[in-house]
Order: sequence, then C-alpha cells, then structure tokens
Amino acid sequence: MQLKPINQQVVAVVGASSGIGRETALKFAQGGAKVVVSARSEPGLKSLVEEIRSWGGEAIYTIADVSDFQQVKAIADKTVAEYGRLDTWVNAAATGIIAPFEQITPEEFERVVDVTLMGQVYGAMAALPYLKQQGRGSLIHISSVEGRRSLPLQSPYSAAKHGLEGFLESLRVELQHEKLPINVTSILPSTINTPFYNKVRTKLGVKPTGIPPYYQPKIVTDAILYVAEHPMRDLIVGDAGKVLDLLQRVSPELVDAILLVIAFAGQRTDEPKSEDAPDNVFTAIPGYDRIEGDFRSLSIPSFLDWWDMNPTLKWGAVALGVVGVAAFLGGWRKISDLS
Repeated sequence: MQLKPINQQVVAVVGASSGIGRETALKFAQGGAKVVVSARSEPGLKSLVEEIRSWGGEAIYTIADVSDFQQVKAIADKTVAEYGRLDTWVNAAATGIIAPFEQITPEEFERVVDVTLMGQVYGAMAALPYLKQQGRGSLIHISSVEGRRSLPLQSPYSAAKHGLEGFLESLRVELQHEKLPINVTSILPSTINTPFYNKVRTKLGVKPTGIPPYYQPKIVTDAILYVAEHPMRDLIVGDAGKVLDLLQRVSPELVDAILLVIAFAGQRTDEPKSEDAPDNVFTAIPGYDRIEGDFRSLSIPSFLDWWDMNPTLKWGAVALGVVGVAAFLGGWRKISDLS
C-alpha cells in the first residue's frame, strides 16, 4: 500500500485543541501538509490555526462535538470543500471519568462511550467515502493501551477503547476484502503527559493522575506521522505499554495482582479536587489548550518505539540474534560431543 508523502497530504485532526491532537496538527503542518483541525474548544482551535499560519502553514478549523455524527461529517465535508480532497483522518478526541464504577451514573458512562468510541466510529463513517474517492489514504485512530488491558477506576474509558479495537479489527478486514488500499492504524499510547488528567471528571476527591511512568506527547505524534506514510496495523507507543501488553498476554491474573498493588494509589495525587470542579465530559472547559499536562517530572524516554518504526533494522537484529543463538548452540554441541 503506497501512501502520499506528508507534504502532499490533506489531513483532518479531530480532538486538536490540546494534547496529542494539537501537537499532531502542528507536526503535519510543519511537514507541509494542509491541515483541518476540529474540537469543541474554539479558543484552542483559533490559537492553533494562528500558530500554524504564523510560520506559513496552511490550516483551517471547524468546531465539532464528536458525539454528533452530523457535526463529524461536517469536518470531512469542510476539508474537501476547502482543499479538494482528504488523505488522512486522525481521530484523537476522548474524555473520561476517574471513579469507582458504582459511583458513575448511566449518563456519565454513556457520554464517555459516545465521545471516546462513537466519536471514532463517526469519524471513520465520515472520512471513508472521501478516502475511497481518492483510492487510498489513512484512518489513524488514537486508542490506548487500555484497549488491551483495562484499568480500575477507568471503566468507561477502558470499555470505549476495547470497543474501538474491536471496531477497527472488523473494519480493517472489510476494507481488505474490498481490496481498498486504505490504511487503518490503531495507535495505543501508554500514559502520556497531556492535559487529559486535568480535564476529565474525578470522584476520587483529589486530582487524578495516570499510572507512571509518563511519556511526552512527542513519542505519540512521531508515531502518527510515521504511520501516515508507512501503513501499519497497530503500534503500542511507550515501553511501559509494551510490557503491560506482554504481561497481559502471558498472565492476566498476574496483571490483576500488580494493579491491585499499584493502580488505586497510583491514580491519585495529593491535590484536592472536588467532584463539582469543571471538567470536559459534557462541555469544553477553558485553560487547557496546550500540548503538555502537569507531569513532565514523571516522564521518561521510550526506547523500543524506534524499533517499531525501523522494521528492517528491527527484524535484521532479530535475525542476527537467532543466528547468534544457533551458532552458540552448535558450538556447545560440538564441545559436548568432544567431551
């Protein structure tokens, strides 16, 4: 599957006012792409477009709540009306509630699923007809390691991300069956230092946090731009996420035991925060139209992502390792035979 270079693409980024979506839009524009950004926060979108245009990039914005299909469709329609086509669609919008399941109302649970799962489903519905017109392109969905392993106190978000993974698996095979060269990629970040934990609703009595270690948003946006040019099925971003996924495959019961020890205290800070504090579950809130959150001091580098984005070197190293092990075992057998 051949995808266009970044500098020839028209890209729509949904959930672009802050965090991963904001930095993704900036990097696409810096790479020469024409960018359409969308979110609920008009101040965040305005400042983003102004920044892109200030150094000569091309960008427009449209306000949308992704829980409404017609508003999502309007993003795709505006993209094509403005730039004549759509090459890449990035779904990054999400919200959450950090609370024990029994304290979450049906309306709250439904809202998280509407934004975090259905928003991505609606994005695919809106973008696919235009990608098919182009005859190629990418759907890039920002999922989460919680799509592979749920966390306590995040049941709506984890459920939405598991649902997203199931949806993408189905859609991917349907497109393959139709022999359509449309790339469907799931990006599964580990805990990332964005304003997500500033904006979500909490019923813990304190400001919530992700389970450390954190990673900076750059590792996710680098992955997004990579898969926009190099088709991939999925990509876990952040070494901790890769380890968690491996442990979950080996022994879910072991992960249960680990989370019992670390996940409840690990998602609480010492900063008081009321359940009535402003959050972004139902409406946008001001003050967080930025890329980073408050946890840079807990961020660490990630080393294994580079291998995923350099597959030739990765599998070459694996092959060398296999040859080395085989040579060692062969030499060991010779020594054994002589003895």
